[in-house]
Amino acid sequence: EGPSEWHKAYPIAQGNRQSPIDIDSARAVYDPSLQPLVISYESCTSLSISNTGHSVMVQFEDSDDRTAISGGPFQNPFRLKQFHFHWGTTHSQGSEHTIDGKPFPCELHLVHWNARKYATFGEAAAAPDGLAVVGVFLEIGKEHAGMNRLTDALYMVKFKGTKAQFRGFNPKCLLPLSLDYWTYLGSLTTPPLNESVTWIVLKEPIRISVKQLEKFRMLLFTGEEDQRIQMADNFRPPQPLKGRIVRASFKA
Repeated sequence: EGPSEWHKAYPIAQGNRQSPIDIDSARAVYDPSLQPLVISYESCTSLSISNTGHSVMVQFEDSDDRTAISGGPFQNPFRLKQFHFHWGTTHSQGSEHTIDGKPFPCELHLVHWNARKYATFGEAAAAPDGLAVVGVFLEIGKEHAGMNRLTDALYMVKFKGTKAQFRGFNPKCLLPLSLDYWTYLGSLTTPPLNESVTWIVLKEPIRISVKQLEKFRMLLFTGEEDQRIQMADNFRPPQPLKGRIVRASFKA
């Protein structure tokens, strides 16, 4: 089932632009031509929260460009489709990307698609410039007020395949103050592992409490009828860089 087996069904798992990666901060190249990231989530419409069997996901209305990111390395705005998380059984692991070999206990992925160029999310997800994913690291600290509404909803989607209405949540509250970022060309980190993602990994983490993180660990990989398996360690380990350049929007 695990990441080490994925290449059998998805040969792209051994491709040249797989994600996540370890970001070696000293080797990242400062690129002054990178624009600041612009995150326009003002009129954001969340629809539902669901347990996908490998993460918890919040989905958004994405019929127009009102909820989008632009700037950064992008020519077009990319619309927000969903966000989800990856986390560990312990605080010493959980994130997919690592910085100088160091993992964080959790990582948030905000998934956007290029609706100017592609007609549907599915079409964009198969194209090399179709998706933009913003990665935010979570570390342990004081309680995150904005996160409470989300962690309080997790009990509704404890089992695989469950879904609940989840409206009026704006993920802008889950972003750090600084939008300094690293960017590189990569892939989805779960099958089908399409090499369609321009990654934006934010340098500054956000903080959540141990209690908030433990609510994620109460979720299950399994359905109501199955033997219960705790959802945790739902991250793919870092993949080989294979000559890719990681650019930084800031001077180290």
